[in-house]
Amino acid sequence: MKVYDSSRIRNIAVIGHGGAGKTSLVEAMLFNAGHTSRLGKVDDGTATTDFFPEEIKRKISVSTALAPCEWKDCKINLLDTPGYADFFGEVKGAVRVVDSVLVTVCAVSGVEVQTEIGWKETEQKKIPKIVFVNKMDRENANFDRVLQQLKDFSRNNIIPLALPIGSEADFKGVVDILKMKACIYNSKDGSYQEQEIPSDLISAAESAREAVVEAAAEGDDELLMKYLDGETLSDEEVNIGLKKAFKANSFVPVLCGTALNNMGIRHLLDFIVDVVPSPEVKAEEPLSALVFKTLADPYVGRLNFFRVYGGEIKSDSVVYNANKEKEEKIAQIFTMRGKHQESLSSVKAGDIAVVAKLQVTESGDTLCKKDNPVILEGIDFPEPMLSIAIVPKSKGDEDKLSGAIGKLTEADPTLRIEKNTETKETILTGTGETHLDIVLERLHQKFGVEVTSRTPKIPYREAIRGTVQQEGKYKKQTGGRGQYGHVWITFEPTTEADFVFEEKIFGGAVPKQYFPAVEKGLREAITEGVLAGYPVIGIKATLYDGSYHPVDSSEMAFKIAASMAFKKGMEKADPVLLEPIMNVEITVPEQFMGDIMGDLNGKRGRILGMEPQADGMQLIKAQVPLAEMQDYPIVLKSITQGRGSFKMEFSSYEEVPAKLAEEIIEKHKAEQEE
Repeated sequence: MKVYDSSRIRNIAVIGHGGAGKTSLVEAMLFNAGHTSRLGKVDDGTATTDFFPEEIKRKISVSTALAPCEWKDCKINLLDTPGYADFFGEVKGAVRVVDSVLVTVCAVSGVEVQTEIGWKETEQKKIPKIVFVNKMDRENANFDRVLQQLKDFSRNNIIPLALPIGSEADFKGVVDILKMKACIYNSKDGSYQEQEIPSDLISAAESAREAVVEAAAEGDDELLMKYLDGETLSDEEVNIGLKKAFKANSFVPVLCGTALNNMGIRHLLDFIVDVVPSPEVKAEEPLSALVFKTLADPYVGRLNFFRVYGGEIKSDSVVYNANKEKEEKIAQIFTMRGKHQESLSSVKAGDIAVVAKLQVTESGDTLCKKDNPVILEGIDFPEPMLSIAIVPKSKGDEDKLSGAIGKLTEADPTLRIEKNTETKETILTGTGETHLDIVLERLHQKFGVEVTSRTPKIPYREAIRGTVQQEGKYKKQTGGRGQYGHVWITFEPTTEADFVFEEKIFGGAVPKQYFPAVEKGLREAITEGVLAGYPVIGIKATLYDGSYHPVDSSEMAFKIAASMAFKKGMEKADPVLLEPIMNVEITVPEQFMGDIMGDLNGKRGRILGMEPQADGMQLIKAQVPLAEMQDYPIVLKSITQGRGSFKMEFSSYEEVPAKLAEEIIEKHKAEQEE
């Protein structure tokens, strides 16, 4: 593939709700541009940009795919993104590096949840949008209804640049509002013939044309004066005004067609080349490129997808990773169309490309020159919130699992792995059920590691409510020197710290050199309480008496005596089980407030307050036991239809209700007996 100048490049993220037909639309664009000889299909597993086994199996996109498309001497870098909430991090990465977004909406389903969420993301980034209403040939397709939905939920000026001719099985083409011509499509090769506009569409076409001219006039001050003076704008002037208006994000153009039957695609490609802006590039700017996506492949190694913002990156060169403060060797640069690679000699500012086998570079990192370091704004990836504990099925696979998970977390910023030292579990955290399912599939398919998964254990704690004085005596006589340690210790609750140790020995009943041994014995003992084996917190131990033997006493003996005193004393001091309580902040649309609060009450939660947010959202602050929050990402998604989000952090430990505590203690006893 030739190297394109930035003025001939268009960078576009294709976003929308799952099932709207994004991948099919990209496929149709590639076919019309001559990059494929036949129209691949998602259902057949032949789509160019859905090539991972898990995508072919599920018939959904789970990873952003790059698909450069050459049309009218322009290179359109299409980024085909997933449409499911679990993979919204992929959308965020793509939206960060493009200059415009193509929102795909199904003509039957209309505006759905991920359409709204993706739209909000583009609004925050102030990125211009094109809407393509897809599946116009489907039963119950309704262009006008979708257009109205777009107007209802968006604050943008929504203007159709194409009107459908027929619908459902009778859909055969579009009215081109810019040319004011009817275009009847040939679905076999995607070509069309121009005709006069059907009489029943003339009125709607003229109304749409007036809105287009008005939007164009508002894009340019001179044109606006001319328009307000009642003068007619030429087609060229309308095109100039539209370019400026679109770049300024002052209107959203809507086109329509059907990707599977290859109609309306050429109008979309023409619009992208004629109206959508090229990247803004200053030739004299120093080298800077942002890595927005990373793939981990056990055979190819790591692939980094990057967008160049300044300067030029060449094959066989050295760049500097400003985030990691390390130099990286660039070997061969290439572009990818789905999984197919095409070598590039260099990548100029404004373009998107891929490089393999960088050592430390991850998504969000900036590549530049060492003598002119720069860090570009990174990517705000979603925080993963759904956790599972994983164990390899084969005992010898621990190291293999560790290496494989390491590669996957390097490639996926929405995946976390940690070893919980307390519960001794390996905890994998992702954005949702499907995300975690696919990670486990990849572990098996790509890295040959099978794992079992379960809900993570809750890190409970134990404490005491009463005060006791307890003796601990360790006496052991063997043939030679014996062992002797004897202590009296007061145990009482404290809020000062998890553990406080004091000594109030008078008259040398226990010599000073054994105080550290007593403290050490207690510190080791409190790691396992008497109720269910959980660590003990909020306990104060005061050594106040005891005795020793001048020959048989030792540090070990006093350590054991202290441990014995702790176990006996805790049993008498009214022990209690504690659970972690989390501070939770939940952001939801106002209409779901009642359901969310009802659900939180059912989870033993305490509502602390509510704060109105922008766009009709509400922030609910609450405190909820961690045990009730482990499946909350799934629950929240279900209640709010995917529109809610939450974050939580540890607050404190509180007493577990008696009935629940009994169940936890009984379960622990049963596990001990197994």
